Amino acid sequence: MAPITLLRSQELPTLPTTATRDRFDESWEGSLATLLGLGRAAGADFVEFFLERVNYISGMAEEDTVTSISPRLSTGAGVRVFRGTHDCYVSTNDLSFNGLRTALEKGLAILGLPAPMPGSFIPEVNLEPLRDYAVRGHKEAWMQQCSSMQAMGDVLLAATHQLQKHAQHIQSRRAFYFRDWQEVLVAASDGTFARDIRLTQSVGMSLLCADGEHRSSIGHRQGATSQPDFLHHWDFTQDAAEIAEAAGKMLYADYVESGTYPIVMANRFGGVIFHEACGHLLETTQIERKTTPFWDKKGQKIAHENLTAWDEGITTAAFGTIDMDDEGMPAQRTLLIENGVLKNFLADRAGSWRTGHPRTGSGRRQNYAYAAASRMRNTYIAPGNYTTEDLIASIDKGIYCKKMGGGSVGATGQFNFGVDEAYLIENGRITKPLKGATLIGDAQEIMGRISMSSQDLGLAAGFCGSISGSIYVTVGQPHIKVDAITVGGR
Repeated sequence: MAPITLLRSQELPTLPTTATRDRFDESWEGSLATLLGLGRAAGADFVEFFLERVNYISGMAEEDTVTSISPRLSTGAGVRVFRGTHDCYVSTNDLSFNGLRTALEKGLAILGLPAPMPGSFIPEVNLEPLRDYAVRGHKEAWMQQCSSMQAMGDVLLAATHQLQKHAQHIQSRRAFYFRDWQEVLVAASDGTFARDIRLTQSVGMSLLCADGEHRSSIGHRQGATSQPDFLHHWDFTQDAAEIAEAAGKMLYADYVESGTYPIVMANRFGGVIFHEACGHLLETTQIERKTTPFWDKKGQKIAHENLTAWDEGITTAAFGTIDMDDEGMPAQRTLLIENGVLKNFLADRAGSWRTGHPRTGSGRRQNYAYAAASRMRNTYIAPGNYTTEDLIASIDKGIYCKKMGGGSVGATGQFNFGVDEAYLIENGRITKPLKGATLIGDAQEIMGRISMSSQDLGLAAGFCGSISGSIYVTVGQPHIKVDAITVGGR
């Protein structure tokens, strides 16, 4: 361990800074260690710096024209200061030593902590040797390996052409893509010192068809992390064919009749309901406020005994996969529910301090303008012991929800979700297509009604908005059977 360096407060403005401006590396250690020591000397219980650089680009093709290309570059930092269970967060675009110091001193002042008096000794914080996940994972060259802007436009145009080739009665057809490259550095007064590079990409298509009074709208998105050649391997021909087929079936489908039905919900993006209606209720941002019905249910049965669920950050290339969270904690797996019993919550640092639940590597944020909070990563219901055919065969009259749409969830778990593609189940068989279905329910009730899960776990890319902004997540599940749910329709 390096010896602690003592500085006088009046020496800080004249300190030489050697931090590399175009890269986050070991050269930042001295400056950050000094600033962390300044925060501790002022009386803060804990101080954390989060530094970020972003290189982002998105594009869209509509019909046969690239209509949008949007690049974005940003650099910034945030400092979080804790005093007891209270904290504050200040962000800045000024990554100079004095810029970071000014942000720190504003945070200290908000919590009533004056900067050390002139002549006070400021001990540096000893930081661990830099844990550099970017170097370990050979990520330095990712940016150069990504598809060019020209290639992006060519692929998007080819995708919309495939939609035209496969679909009929087209009102509009779109293809879209984004690439988000992010370099982050975390330094904290507990000695945390870690760096990572993240690369997140997503592609998708949407199709609107119309014939007189008949309308149908179907979209599809997929995404991945850590794959520079992701766009090159997109099979847009297959996606276009599947979207066109679904849109054609839904165009002339009958409207569903309102009522209470057993349903079978498809795998992959079907997991959005578990994510929204239950996953958020297991984050310590809600546990600490006691705004979730599950806040005191750890170790108790909250779901059907056939339901087990996980949240983790380690599945290769999944949309919510991270090598470390935005507080520098390595990724891991968290068992949320096992055979219906609530096992763990998702906790960031602040949530852990305020609730006593252990950190789970779930401190995440949209960017440096947000303080980290407990958020999901790859969240899914585990495979069960049945086949999809078993689930369908167990229903005399119900609904097969093949593709979920948008929806909303209340703070305590009440939800409603549209179904973009649905089919009637009659006498254990899928029959005619249905449209206009909305699933309405409550988290506490629905968890106890997921009675069967098949073996075909599938994951899907998603976006999650909450207190720390919009982040990339994975939702997922196998096909599941819900014994009874309210279905809104006509």
